[in-house]
Amino acid sequence: MDTRRLRLLLALSRLGSMRAVADSHHLTTSTVSQQIAALAKETGVQLIEPEGRRVRLTPAGRRLADHAVDILAAVDAARLDLDPDAEPAGTLRVGGFATGIRNSLLPILAELADRHPGIDVVISEYEPIEAFALLADDDLDLALTYDYNLAPASPGPVLTPVAMWSTAWGLGVPADDPHGAADLPARAGATWIVNSRNTADEDAVRTLGALAGFTPRIAHQIDSLDLVEDLIAAGYGIGLLPMDRPTRAGVTVLPLTDPPVVLTAYAVTRAGRATWSPLRAVLDRLTPTDRVPPRTSWPRP
Repeated sequence: MDTRRLRLLLALSRLGSMRAVADSHHLTTSTVSQQIAALAKETGVQLIEPEGRRVRLTPAGRRLADHAVDILAAVDAARLDLDPDAEPAGTLRVGGFATGIRNSLLPILAELADRHPGIDVVISEYEPIEAFALLADDDLDLALTYDYNLAPASPGPVLTPVAMWSTAWGLGVPADDPHGAADLPARAGATWIVNSRNTADEDAVRTLGALAGFTPRIAHQIDSLDLVEDLIAAGYGIGLLPMDRPTRAGVTVLPLTDPPVVLTAYAVTRAGRATWSPLRAVLDRLTPTDRVPPRTSWPRP
């Protein structure tokens, strides 16, 4: 099979239209259509089918597109092995939680663009559960996710996580709260705030409550840490917040030590995909070589 045609099929699976593939590869729509038709003839199966005024991949086309990722990654690996100076190129789809994108990805993009201008990074915001599903379906190349030591993630056997950094979380309470963090049983009647798009916060809160002998009353589900702080300051509940993130007036974050609550951020890929040169170039900058470093600061947006 012609790898150039495989690249066009893969691009069609990701971009969704012949026009978009043509524009991204500086070709005519007719040329893209002819190359996909030639690939169908090579494989002996129908790869696309009409969908209104557009086309979509057939089940066979989707399977071949999935194989194309592995095939093209192997070709890239061989090319780099024979020519270490070959330039990584391609569109890298990254999805992840806002803090992971802000703290880990954004700081490396300028240097990455300078050193590897052929890599085009496309960024979307997702919580871990969303990102795992998209990654497993090959709708993302790289996911930036997190879990807590009290609520470990289970990304599945087809995904490979590598830890990037970790940071302690504490109990966010109003500034005039009369209890200490160690007095968790006193929180038995409190209203709790958890994440609206991921279950890890709620799992960690329920574990803390179980260890303290009560079932937390969870009333609010909020995605934004800023909004969580606003609710806490207004007296509408308490919740987990990072220890090293500056908080707004009226909110105090109490350290949790028995047990501690630690968030770890991960770079996650599909198993076997990390050798693809654009992905490898980003992973090498995201992940430490020897240990999981703690975060020393948490910049606010």
